[in-house]
Amino acid sequence: MGIIKISDEVHDHVRQSCQVMSRSINAQAEFWIKMGRLAELNPTATFQELIANELAKSTIETSLKIVK
Repeated sequence: MGIIKISDEVHDHVRQSCQVMSRSINAQAEFWIKMGRLAELNPTATFQELIANELAKSTIETSLKIVK
């Protein structure tokens, strides 16, 4: 774990969004970082496709945990 420096403006955007999305500031920033990384790795995918992909992976991992 580490500390990253962001501008006050970006921090304000994260703070506003985290309240709307019911996430902590750190969880909101982590979500945006993750989605940005996924978008760069999959430039033709839509946001909805990226989310669906992550949900599908999560469902598979959750199902495997229940079986064990």
